[in-house]
Amino acid sequence: MPTTAPASAAARPRPRRRGRLALLTGALAVALAAPALAAPPAAADVTDYTLDVDQGSRGPAIDDTMYGVFFEDINRAADGGLYAELLQNRSFEYATADNAAYTPLTSWDTTGSAKAVNDGGRLNARNRSYLALGAGSSVTNSGYGTGITVRKGERYDFSVWARADRATALTVTLRDADGELARTRRVAVRGGWTKYTTAFTATRASTTGRLAVAADGPVALDMVSLFPEDTYKGRPNGLRKDLAEKIAALDPGFVRFPGGCLVNTGSHEGYDEASGYQRRRSYQWKDTIGPVEQRATNANFWGYNQSYGLGYYEYFQFAEDIGAMPLPVVPALVTGCGQNKATDDPALLKRHVQDTLDLIEFANGPVTSEWGRKRAEMGHPKPFRLTHLEVGNEENLPDEFFARFKEFRAAIEAKYPDITVISNSGPDDSGTTFDRAWRLNRDAGVAMVDEHYYNSPQWFLENNARYDSYDRKGPKVFLGEYASQDNRFRNALSEAAFMTGLERNADVVKLASYAPLLARTDSVQWRPDMIWFDGQQSWGSTSYEVQKLFMNNTGDRVVPSTAFGTPATTAPITGAVGLSTWATAAAYDDVKVTGADGKTLFGDDFSGGPGKWTEAAGRGSWQVEDGAYVQNDAAAENTLVTAGDTGWQNYDLHVKATKKAGKEGFLVAFGVQDTGNHYWWNLGGWGNTRSAVEKTTGGAKQTLAEDATKIETGRTYDIEVKVRGRQVTLYLDGKKWGEFTDDAEAEPFRQVVTEDEKTGELIVKVVNAQDTAARTRIDLGARPASSTARLTTLQGAPDAENTAEAQPISPRTSTLRGVGRQFTYTFPADSVTFLRIKSRG
Repeated sequence: MPTTAPASAAARPRPRRRGRLALLTGALAVALAAPALAAPPAAADVTDYTLDVDQGSRGPAIDDTMYGVFFEDINRAADGGLYAELLQNRSFEYATADNAAYTPLTSWDTTGSAKAVNDGGRLNARNRSYLALGAGSSVTNSGYGTGITVRKGERYDFSVWARADRATALTVTLRDADGELARTRRVAVRGGWTKYTTAFTATRASTTGRLAVAADGPVALDMVSLFPEDTYKGRPNGLRKDLAEKIAALDPGFVRFPGGCLVNTGSHEGYDEASGYQRRRSYQWKDTIGPVEQRATNANFWGYNQSYGLGYYEYFQFAEDIGAMPLPVVPALVTGCGQNKATDDPALLKRHVQDTLDLIEFANGPVTSEWGRKRAEMGHPKPFRLTHLEVGNEENLPDEFFARFKEFRAAIEAKYPDITVISNSGPDDSGTTFDRAWRLNRDAGVAMVDEHYYNSPQWFLENNARYDSYDRKGPKVFLGEYASQDNRFRNALSEAAFMTGLERNADVVKLASYAPLLARTDSVQWRPDMIWFDGQQSWGSTSYEVQKLFMNNTGDRVVPSTAFGTPATTAPITGAVGLSTWATAAAYDDVKVTGADGKTLFGDDFSGGPGKWTEAAGRGSWQVEDGAYVQNDAAAENTLVTAGDTGWQNYDLHVKATKKAGKEGFLVAFGVQDTGNHYWWNLGGWGNTRSAVEKTTGGAKQTLAEDATKIETGRTYDIEVKVRGRQVTLYLDGKKWGEFTDDAEAEPFRQVVTEDEKTGELIVKVVNAQDTAARTRIDLGARPASSTARLTTLQGAPDAENTAEAQPISPRTSTLRGVGRQFTYTFPADSVTFLRIKSRG
């Protein structure tokens, strides 16, 4: 068994791995990869399988915390999302540092004399701006999206910090275009900064509400707030109830927070005078606790503002409320997410290490300690029982990261030896950064390593056995972020198939969380997402339904099992050829395709114009210039043009390419079927930081080989791609760059069996990710205690997507009769099925 994590695909071919599960099945159905839907299978469209359960053997134990959730403030997940505040920019702190379109009055309309002021009259040092409102003037907040959502009969708490030199009356109204939504309130203000409160009861429902504050005299306002009283668990400064309930319904074992790219991007300085009140900072927990009016603000990495109204105390409280383990992530002073900079400041590093020790004290310390007392003052004298803490997130500089990680770990282990300190392996599932990070983690005896990857459905189907070969004595794996690249049921099916491999390897994979968790429909920075919402409603994606099914039926121990089906045949790579650019202008010349026998299949020196090529992507500016085919738009992305026959196989592609301008290099495609199904050699990709071969299936990508090659502007490169069967060899300027064999089987029939020790039930979990039913002879190895089973099924068209209007993918439950030691069940096409069978009394 290897003693390292799997090697990079750039270093060697990626052979198919085998472990405890012996599985031979039919090939992946076309419907999984293609956007078009096939008709539902007829009764005769059945593939035969066997599933044997070995109840006499014991597989690995599954921890209660196996599956959890990862929360990051992306897609407006916090402000405008889980954080229940209904007003946007309530403290007038929006700035161009957050978003080029922002001002301190973003989301506010004003009449009369109203302006944002940043001077010594402010509420406090961290609330830099406030509103100066003249006599007879008003301001109106539009909330998020279409406006403020209120429900008839529900109460909403209004509060404002105000300062007035003489007695002033504020008139506060809640209305929409049709009139009042609640009775108008009046608030009397006089003297220095004071918090004033009142409440509204909505007389009718609306999703387009506006809150207005008018003054009959000069007044200063800050922290204008409208909060529903009906928050999750009734918590003040709490969470939006429907979103919190959907997360709680997953029954997650842990909550990882607060990020993500929020943790390790921007400055690591404080929000204070010494740093000039920097707005682009890494997420630092001390900024986010205490009274909300004293918390810092920050520019969110994803392009908007973070108020920190939802902060570390609220995260800990939420984890406790849903019975989950809190798992915070702290910055390691090495930025990631494209920034890739290491901060070399020993004093600053020392401060962040101490902040992390203080965080543990805040979570676990007695009320007699400094930070335990602060926790108690916020309303929680009992400890939050923190046991795991992660340092860093997706750092692409493994050596620089690990040098700092070791300082955090040493300090934490010295003072808190019971805390598990988690490291990470960078932003990808393989490659040079991944391999180097794993080597450093393994050599240092790190307890747990966080892996992240977002890949195609094909990749997830091909990599069920990923963890079968991991070293059982090495670091454990925290799969902190993963998802298939879309939100349709085919994506959820591939994730479900992959999850059976996670459970089978529960002795290695100790924690796993799909990501991202939340997405507001009018503010999407990333897709896929697990839970979608707008101002008034929320719904689970198809992946949410899969995650919920696995989380609610995990079991305590794996029961070894084996499945067999029909062997697949592996066809050669076939397809046309293509040229493309991504944020680059480039020129191509002397394209030639020859068969394995040396016969010329295609040639173009562009002396006759571009007529042999099809602009498949419809993007970019392609034209023949000086005898070369040139794409001149250095801002355009994915400008694919294609030529040749989609039936070509076993050929050599030769082309000359020259980067003219832009951020990246160029792309040469082969095995092209269409714009969503092809391979390409991405030279100088990712901001010209590395090169890789990417396979695109159904529009979703996966990486097959990579290295650190960068592309020089103005230099002409000779490129050669040899395709033989499923093997591809690549040459750059006559030297072998790399090779791979794309022969991993995207096996559509996957299963795992676990035992619920409390109920005495076997949980047989089967994923049938193909367009034919799977008639399966099941041998439980022993007669069950009951002849019936509880059956839960997710089934539907691969292209199905859950939306606000309809959720076609939802669980169906029933009772299966006729269960015995041996019985036959036909698993529907495109389905996830769980059978709970009473195996003992």
